[in-house]
Amino acid sequence: MKIAIASDHGGYQYKEAIKKRLDELDIEYKDFGTHSSDSVDYPDYARPVSEGVTSGAFDKGILVCGTGIGMSIAANKVKGIRCALVHDVFTAQVTRRHNDSNVLALGQRVIGEGLALLIVETWLSNEYEGGRHQQRIDKITALETVNDRY
Repeated sequence: MKIAIASDHGGYQYKEAIKKRLDELDIEYKDFGTHSSDSVDYPDYARPVSEGVTSGAFDKGILVCGTGIGMSIAANKVKGIRCALVHDVFTAQVTRRHNDSNVLALGQRVIGEGLALLIVETWLSNEYEGGRHQQRIDKITALETVNDRY
């Protein structure tokens, strides 16, 4: 498994903690930044992670900002991305099993670091179930081609 990871300044501390956990789990990753807590714009970091996932260079992506909201909105603008903003273990599990999410967004100012690490581990260890959920994924994918209608 190969992970693309990034944060803005508001998620820098958790990104570093997640990288350490990925190292412990022997999971390969590439850090797309930011590399300090200096103020930056989250779309500049959500985009390369998302494009890395959709290109197939990475299996999944992890994004962290203050709330996770900005990163998830930006990531979901990239065709083929199903980014889930997660604040608990149950939804980390379900979004992989039912929604086949390929990018995880977390909020450093919303949850504790221990919970964030547990969410990452849970999200990475669950697989998409397919079956009855595939029809819904297909409908989500179809939405990416009808933008001109709305």
